Amino acid sequence: MFDSIGWLEILIIVIAGLFILGPERLPSAAAWLGKTVRQVREYATGAREQLKQEMGPEFESLRKPLEDLRELRNFDPKRAVTKHFFEDPEPTTKSNGYPTPSTPPAAEQRPLAPGERPPYDPDAT
Repeated sequence: MFDSIGWLEILIIVIAGLFILGPERLPSAAAWLGKTVRQVREYATGAREQLKQEMGPEFESLRKPLEDLRELRNFDPKRAVTKHFFEDPEPTTKSNGYPTPSTPPAAEQRPLAPGERPPYDPDAT
């Protein structure tokens, strides 16, 4: 809920509340605000649970487009470019639409120790 508010903003709000309400009424105002926020959260959770019970499996299909909209709202061009260029270097499909064959992971190779002979494979020669 308060993801974009930092400690400096909270400090400014507390100082403004101290000047506006005074030191006598500030603790009771903070307690009232905390109780009200907690009550609103409980109402929202109850409404969500009630919708989930009444709608059943359709509730999840309704949530999916909302999550997609949330991703679009949090779109960051820098993150998109970074993801595009650095996170998925190999495409999963070829240009003709067929999936690329998965390659088995290569065996871990270590350098030979001094005086160690390389492995010998009679079938390879």
